[in-house]
Amino acid sequence: MSLQQFINEAISPWLKEEAEDNDIVLSSRIRLARNFKEYPFPIVADEKTLEKVLDVFADHFAEHSLGKNANLELVRMSQLEPIEKRVLVEKHLISPSLAENQKTGAALISEDEQVSVMINEEDHIRIQLYQPGFQLEGALDYASKLDDWLEEKISYAFDENRGYLTSCPTNVGTGMRASVMMHLPALVITQQMNQIIPAINQLGLVVRGIYGEGSEALGNLFQISNQITLGKSEEDIVEDLKSVVKQLIEQERNARQRLMKNSAIQLEDKIFRSYGILANSRIIQSKEASKCLSDVRLGIDLGLIQNVSKTILNELMILTQPGFLQQYAKKGLTPEERDVKRATLIRERLNLEQE
Repeated sequence: MSLQQFINEAISPWLKEEAEDNDIVLSSRIRLARNFKEYPFPIVADEKTLEKVLDVFADHFAEHSLGKNANLELVRMSQLEPIEKRVLVEKHLISPSLAENQKTGAALISEDEQVSVMINEEDHIRIQLYQPGFQLEGALDYASKLDDWLEEKISYAFDENRGYLTSCPTNVGTGMRASVMMHLPALVITQQMNQIIPAINQLGLVVRGIYGEGSEALGNLFQISNQITLGKSEEDIVEDLKSVVKQLIEQERNARQRLMKNSAIQLEDKIFRSYGILANSRIIQSKEASKCLSDVRLGIDLGLIQNVSKTILNELMILTQPGFLQQYAKKGLTPEERDVKRATLIRERLNLEQE
């Protein structure tokens, strides 16, 4: 397989679409937690019960379509190799927890990978809907339609006073997590993120790394999401998040302008040094690669680097993860071998831009 073929197959089609504010907001996501009314929740259910949950999806939803998302495929964790599951985690289509559920875990994934319904994770159902750029309202609208479609065949665990019932009390109510993935390099460079994160937390929102709870903000990528699901409507949660995200977008753009005005030569040096490392390294670890990719993406957004696509951060942040590197190599790799393969793939990817 050529690198170009590998990129085309590895990157979710929706990630390539142009969208509002996608120089800073890479993606918007709505996640809904739901459970079957008649079955114990996964944390206490036996294997036979969880198989019944899986049968509902196999019988009623697999190979069906909703809107533009055709051919929803049921992917069972028991049928995947460890590297294949790791790739799905790296693409945010399943969680690490679901990947570990070897017997009854599964996911219903749309052809364009915009929709992913995780089955028998912490809850019976975790609906995920992605949109490129800053499109929270569009994501919510589509997720709600998907939710209604599933409810035609499934009776949800619901309480008139508490809302949707979930395994974790923090998800009770709407059962919704709304989030955006943001690239905020200028706020990191100017050391403003250290003050911004506590302020965001006080507003009932949380700031995490690229892979959610407990993960590091690699490549200056931050996931901003709601913490409160009870006592607010889905629309109110989205509006609160939108308000904060709009302020972050403005602050990031202002920080970029100040850097260009006050420290232009230092910023250019930082960006082009990172480009040089990516273009010439023979060995590179994931943390250094993420940092350099963030710098290059900033250079592209500021017009300093003109011959590289701005989708390169989206692509290479995924393609250089351990699962994808091993998939591309078609074999297991040691950490040292992955560092060599990562450097090679990045150089090849940059060379494609010059062709």
